[in-house]
Amino acid sequence: MNETLVAAPVHHAPRRHPLSWVPTLYLAQGLPFYAVALVAGQMLKSMGVPNDQIARWTGLLGLAWAFKALWSPFLELAPSRRMAVVTCQIFGGACLALVALALQLPMWFALCLALLAIVSLASSTHDIVADGIYISSLTAREQAAYAGWQGAFFNAAKFLSLGGLLILAGELEERFGIASAWTVVFLLLGGLMVTLGLYHWHALPATPKLAGRIRHARDVKATLVDVFKTFFAKRGIWMAILFIILFRAGEGQIQSIGPLFLRDAREAGGLGLSTAQVGWVYGTVGTAAFLIGSIAGGYFTAWLGLKRALPLLILAMNLPNAVFWYLSDAQPISMPLIVSALGLEMFGYGFGFVGVILFIMQVVASGPYQAAHYALGTGFMQLGFVLFRTISGDIQQALGYRDFFLWVLVAALPVLVLSRFMRIEAPDNAVENN
Repeated sequence: MNETLVAAPVHHAPRRHPLSWVPTLYLAQGLPFYAVALVAGQMLKSMGVPNDQIARWTGLLGLAWAFKALWSPFLELAPSRRMAVVTCQIFGGACLALVALALQLPMWFALCLALLAIVSLASSTHDIVADGIYISSLTAREQAAYAGWQGAFFNAAKFLSLGGLLILAGELEERFGIASAWTVVFLLLGGLMVTLGLYHWHALPATPKLAGRIRHARDVKATLVDVFKTFFAKRGIWMAILFIILFRAGEGQIQSIGPLFLRDAREAGGLGLSTAQVGWVYGTVGTAAFLIGSIAGGYFTAWLGLKRALPLLILAMNLPNAVFWYLSDAQPISMPLIVSALGLEMFGYGFGFVGVILFIMQVVASGPYQAAHYALGTGFMQLGFVLFRTISGDIQQALGYRDFFLWVLVAALPVLVLSRFMRIEAPDNAVENN
């Protein structure tokens, strides 16, 4: 999840039970994110777009989440966080519905990309304000108590996207054709987002404005300058940024090319799975394995400590790369074997991803402006993901699937070496004086 730039206000809004809005709020946060990050790539694959273009354009769309910290303080000027959230949900939903209509037009490719770019901006903006409502409406104890609901429903959006919607798309492709199938999928996504927006107009708590921190645009500018100044003044920050970016070098490429490999024909080096089969695997076994891996990775790191656990977490992040190399080399035809391998892939991804999140939270974000510095750290994390995802298609086209996955194995190793030189403990004084 994302955090707001500034601290929570000192007063709380009139009480609404958190379960009446926390689950749906984070479902609405996850749906457009996965629509852009995962569903759009599968749609483009079905429409016959080459892998290099799919990886390049869906990767670039992710930049909105990488740079969201740049405009996050300006959102505090909004008269109502609830209105901002509802506006982003309804506007984003309308753009997703327009993607469905664009698929029926001659210039569908350019129109879909333009609309998905708008969805990315609306969704990344929504994340900032939604997290602001969560922080400002709940006490610290409640924030911890409902964090499980928060994460569960954000990941439920992934289950719905890669499971239900992808399975539906596969079934409709066979009955009505590709364009019509994905038109239905994006209309459903858009309609669901608009429905959630209308519900949240009444369900979300009304949160007060911040007390005295930001009143005018000049206050926003001064705060933003100080946030960046203190962030880049931290000891070892540039090595930490390099570590964060490289942490996702393998994952960024696998997350883009892996699902495309599963669907490509066997004569082209893929596994020849259908759209529905990929949906079943990732939406059921894959999602469950990811959640189990994430929970296990958290307990494992709490038991061992971040410094000792980090090399093992990095190795776990490389497990998906090894799985895909095996699948591309052996090209198994046994569906249970393929499902088991992809379950192992998602478990390793969930288990290892804990490492970079805790590194940002405990090391990079320590000191003043903790929430803002966490947002900057996760922004660099997303930037690394986008950079490697954007070039992954060109590399895969040049090398073929088997050698590409071998390259990804190698590309994921430098961060393991770099981890031996990182200062893992949070510094006593996060900011150095000049």
